[in-house]
Amino acid sequence: MTTTQDDDRRAHGGDAPRPLRIVLADDEHMVRSALRAILGTESDMEVVGEAATGAEAVPLIRELRPDIVLMDVRMPEIDGIRATERVLAGMDRPPRIIVVTTFENDAYVYDALRAGASGFLLKRSGAEDLVQAVRLVARSDSLLFPAAVRQLAARHAAQRAADDAVRTLRARLSERERAVLRLMTAGMTNAEIADRLGVGPATVKTHVAGVLAKLGVRDRTQAVIAAYECGFVRPG
Repeated sequence: MTTTQDDDRRAHGGDAPRPLRIVLADDEHMVRSALRAILGTESDMEVVGEAATGAEAVPLIRELRPDIVLMDVRMPEIDGIRATERVLAGMDRPPRIIVVTTFENDAYVYDALRAGASGFLLKRSGAEDLVQAVRLVARSDSLLFPAAVRQLAARHAAQRAADDAVRTLRARLSERERAVLRLMTAGMTNAEIADRLGVGPATVKTHVAGVLAKLGVRDRTQAVIAAYECGFVRPG
């Protein structure tokens, strides 16, 4: 059995997890300071590093191996999209990445999600939204801002839909996995999916893992994008 990020966070004292280790990557010092100030008040979070450019962020993340990265989508030298790609390609067990942006409908955000980011956060978000976003992405049992992710996918993926891709996806997934994927795209948590299908949460977790493995994606955000891009799920 492979070790998960949750396993890695177990501290020396029994089952108590260590704080989530977070790296901030943003070219604005004031933004990084504000993020650090907010996250620093949470007992289950620790900011372990900062970077002002994508070029700085990639080696720093590889060195520190954080659990979560807050990555500005637009930075000098290397933007957040390329930085995300390089981090995910260069680490065997990479962190979960939340891209931080000014505009939620920006094509850059969609490209960052396609590159492997687990979600996005608006720079104008409040402190409570920021903290909840970090915890949700770390837990990874539901989508971060599912309605916004669906809107992005519907807007940018519609032109890529293809009937042959749908047939391939249907053949690859079992009937139950297809049902789980549809509920995932609706933004349901594992617990909600379990309730809808009348099965246990552990069963849903197994099906979700099967969907991710068969689609060749690392988390449910990329699974939702794949479902839209191949036309398995239609906008509207």
